[in-house]
Amino acid sequence: MSRVKWTGLILASGVLLACDKNPGLDSAASVQDSSTAKPAAHALPAKAKASTKKSPEDMLSESELQLGLTSLLTATIPMVMVPASEFIMGSNKVDDEGLQERYGFSTPLFVNEHPQHKRTIGAFMIDTYETSKAEYKEFILSTDRLLPFLWGNNGYGLTMEEAGRMEITRLREIAANDFKLDMDTREMAREPLMAAMVEVQKKMDVLPATDVTWQEAAVYCQWRGKRLPAETEWERAARGTDGNEYPWGSQWDVKITNTGDDSDWENGIAPIGSYPQNVSPVGAFDMAGNVWEWVADWYQPYEGSDYKSDLFGEKNKVIRGGGGGVGHYALSMFFRGAARQFAEVALRSEDVGFRCVKEI
Repeated sequence: MSRVKWTGLILASGVLLACDKNPGLDSAASVQDSSTAKPAAHALPAKAKASTKKSPEDMLSESELQLGLTSLLTATIPMVMVPASEFIMGSNKVDDEGLQERYGFSTPLFVNEHPQHKRTIGAFMIDTYETSKAEYKEFILSTDRLLPFLWGNNGYGLTMEEAGRMEITRLREIAANDFKLDMDTREMAREPLMAAMVEVQKKMDVLPATDVTWQEAAVYCQWRGKRLPAETEWERAARGTDGNEYPWGSQWDVKITNTGDDSDWENGIAPIGSYPQNVSPVGAFDMAGNVWEWVADWYQPYEGSDYKSDLFGEKNKVIRGGGGGVGHYALSMFFRGAARQFAEVALRSEDVGFRCVKEI
């Protein structure tokens, strides 16, 4: 995905934090600019682009629901149980270090987490890891829905059935331009080309599913017989009952999670579960860092809060956990279990993903 442009600011991550000079997330800015976008090597001619396929955000039919509920993969996606309990939610943290002034934020930090309070919640199950590309891909292909935009530009959306039918010179172009194979593809035969493509796709299978809107994430979870977590459920799973500062405890350690600064990961995103110490008290991984995660709730103040914002209301959904950032967006405060940010429901970003929950 190309960089998302904001007035006076460009973020490679595509996420503008709520406390910045242009608060909130403008989904219109995340739409690909057709005047500058380069088509994928296997893009269809303009006259053939119309599709009767459903969008990933369209409602599920009964037959589609059954496909998801009976999928063998659905039964094997690991989940952890979160016991019913009282727990600490939110914080009373204040900016006593002057971070707002130091980094030029236009609104105060931490106040949307106020006040710290106790909640009681019933038991539920939550995905152990963020939803992977492979898991989301099964949904897209099984229900014959439109591919996410990025998949048409990086080769992930190409099936080997299509590759087996494709004219060989076209396939070589895709191998070089979309898959970016580190080899001379100009005279390669079909079988070694396809084998190399499969290896690239396998590496992408274990990355978190991103470039997905809130509604698309919600429909996917429904297809699996689950739903997006409520904000209370997400924070309970991330912080435990005692309100951990980070999923692993109270001390920040940049080596424990992926803040986007690790050069080992292409585009700053790591395969799910790559950081074994980045685990919450209930056993959920990657609840700090790697990619932000959609939750079910609208961005609203907590009961008892005296913080006022025009951004509250039924116009932005909450995102949690912190993602691969740039510059000061990789600061530890954005990876805290109590930290709240938001995005418009139509946003697509390469560092916003999700996980699902289900009732017990």
